[in-house]
Amino acid sequence: MGTEARMEAAEDTVVVNLGPLRKAVEERVKAGSYASTDEVVRAGLLALEREEAGTNEWLTRLAEESLADPRPSVPAAQLFRGLRSKYRR
Repeated sequence: MGTEARMEAAEDTVVVNLGPLRKAVEERVKAGSYASTDEVVRAGLLALEREEAGTNEWLTRLAEESLADPRPSVPAAQLFRGLRSKYRR
C-alpha cells in the first residue's frame, strides 16, 4: 500500500468505544454473520439511515396530508380546552 493510500485509509479510520455493545458485535463476527467489526458497524449505520429515511417519509406524508386537509384549523388553545374537559370527567 502506497503512502497516499495509507493516508486516505487513516482519514477514514474512526475509533469508537462500543461499551457493552462490543460483545454483541464480537458475537456477530464470531457467528460468521459479518466478516469484521467494521462490517457490523457499517451495517448498523446503514440500518439507521434506512430507519431515519422511513421516519422522514412518514412525517412528510403526515404534514402533506395535514396541509391538504380542507377542514378549518382548530386553534391550539381551543383544542387543549376540549382535551382538558374530556379527561377531567
